[in-house]
Amino acid sequence: MSDTTFDYIIVGAGTAGCLLANRLSADASKRVLLIEAGRRDDYHWIHIPMGYLHCIGNPRTDWLFHTEPEAGLNGRSLRYPRGKTLGGCSSINGMIYMRGQARDYDQWAQTTGDASWNWDHSLPYFMLHEDHYQGAGPFHGARGTAPALMQDDSTPYRSILRHRNAGGEWRIEKQRLHWDLLDAFAQAATEAGIPATSDFNRGDNHGVGYFEVNQRSGWRWNTAKAFLRPTCYGRPNFELWTGAQVAKLLLDANTTPEADTDEARPMRCTGLQVWNGQEMVTVTARAEVLLCAGSVGSPHILQLSGLGPAALLQAHGIAVAQDTPGVGENLQDHLQIRAVYQVRGARTLNTQAHSLWGKARIALEYAFKRSGPMSMAPSQLGAFTRSDPSQPHPNLQYHVQPLSLDAFGEPLHRFDAFTASVCNLNPTSRGTVRLKSADFAAAPAIAPNYLSTEADRKIAADSLRITRRIVAQPALQKYAPQEVKPGTTFQSDAELAQMAGDIATTIFHPVGTTAMGHTAGAHNDPMAVVNARLKVRGVAGLRVVDAGVMPRITSGNTNAPTLMVAEKAAQWIAEDALAQR
Repeated sequence: MSDTTFDYIIVGAGTAGCLLANRLSADASKRVLLIEAGRRDDYHWIHIPMGYLHCIGNPRTDWLFHTEPEAGLNGRSLRYPRGKTLGGCSSINGMIYMRGQARDYDQWAQTTGDASWNWDHSLPYFMLHEDHYQGAGPFHGARGTAPALMQDDSTPYRSILRHRNAGGEWRIEKQRLHWDLLDAFAQAATEAGIPATSDFNRGDNHGVGYFEVNQRSGWRWNTAKAFLRPTCYGRPNFELWTGAQVAKLLLDANTTPEADTDEARPMRCTGLQVWNGQEMVTVTARAEVLLCAGSVGSPHILQLSGLGPAALLQAHGIAVAQDTPGVGENLQDHLQIRAVYQVRGARTLNTQAHSLWGKARIALEYAFKRSGPMSMAPSQLGAFTRSDPSQPHPNLQYHVQPLSLDAFGEPLHRFDAFTASVCNLNPTSRGTVRLKSADFAAAPAIAPNYLSTEADRKIAADSLRITRRIVAQPALQKYAPQEVKPGTTFQSDAELAQMAGDIATTIFHPVGTTAMGHTAGAHNDPMAVVNARLKVRGVAGLRVVDAGVMPRITSGNTNAPTLMVAEKAAQWIAEDALAQR
């Protein structure tokens, strides 16, 4: 740490941070520092797909956050996993590759007033880093096939990437297992009116099918493997710090007007204070600081630095650098309602994993074939449908698993069963992330505010009825499914919403806490934290690049959209630098 001045400082080596580090360090003239509070991803359970069971709730890989007690969950507090290792959440998540729906990005474009966020303009940025197992096509990219963005010579940035052989780093494969019970559920879903689909990622994910996953030959494929190793490690202009936690941003008066904006930015972020485990180190950024600490970490760092709701900061003795009321607000998450059905005559993981012989078979299958239960994503089968016919688009997502348990982290049940988890894709409930102390090491208060609106409670009740309708179809009857949770005695909207509060858990998709929007002009939104190019309101040299910038949650899993956001940001950051030369 002798030379602590860099052009770009990236905070957080997670999903977005690893991609940004790869793209920005492709310019050999720029010195790039990537800071990660966790350790390297050399823990073996990170790389075995089913190892997420050993990573979540483990201080080696997880921040160990919990939510505040939730009224909508009948007073329960939930474990709130966030990755604390290289690769971030991509090292502990469900590995599901899911973009969402085209309308999600069209809404972002409308919210920001920037058409570059719509589906048609975003799709090429998904494809740029994709390595799809079926090869390149109209909706997917693949390693070895140059994507359209790499063929456009209108910007020097793309020439830099071509020179460094960028693109196709993010591997997407089909799952390496088969379950008759899940096939029967898929058939039952089609009998209930949900069409079969082979690809959820073309802009309309309506349908039922097996999820595609971020794996390579049966191993988890995280962003550290994809974007850091070996590419960044071999670049002399790249530096990585692990076990280093950011305490605060350094803010000074801005004396460098920006030519590309009419927004007032009286401050400039000039660097960071970082605790390396032994001492506080000051690092300086010549160009930009890029917050990629996630929907919990990034707003927390902003608040610790005096950027947030003034009353909150003052209550904790933090000097207000700028009253930015949207920091930590607008938290959105997908709440999964885990319905459990006991079955007969079906092979499930519950009974396979309870005997020593069963566990040995599972281990041997993975050791010799890289397949079977140890290669499983947490959810294998997916479905997207409407909670009622009046909904204009699919607003429910199912994650179906050939197993059951009382709660995540608890032992599997000793009877054969499957779980059909269903979540409201577009919740209207909004929560918060707020610091609880001026101590940077103290966890913030996370309050998702689940099921706090009547609309969300109604969709929760309707979603459980849709689950029952699917399970009642002929295809599943040979397994004699019996509802264990929530239980058939609960029928009314009020009863089902109450039970949803008892059995629902997060599916780990927090977004929106540093939302983008209009930050200047006639359409200025005072709650917007960053503008359409992800620059923080009122502060030069500072952007947020993670799921927190999403103004609305996407209609599906959020890892792939976060990579797309980072891909766009990398281009804008590099082009701004090239324009200033």
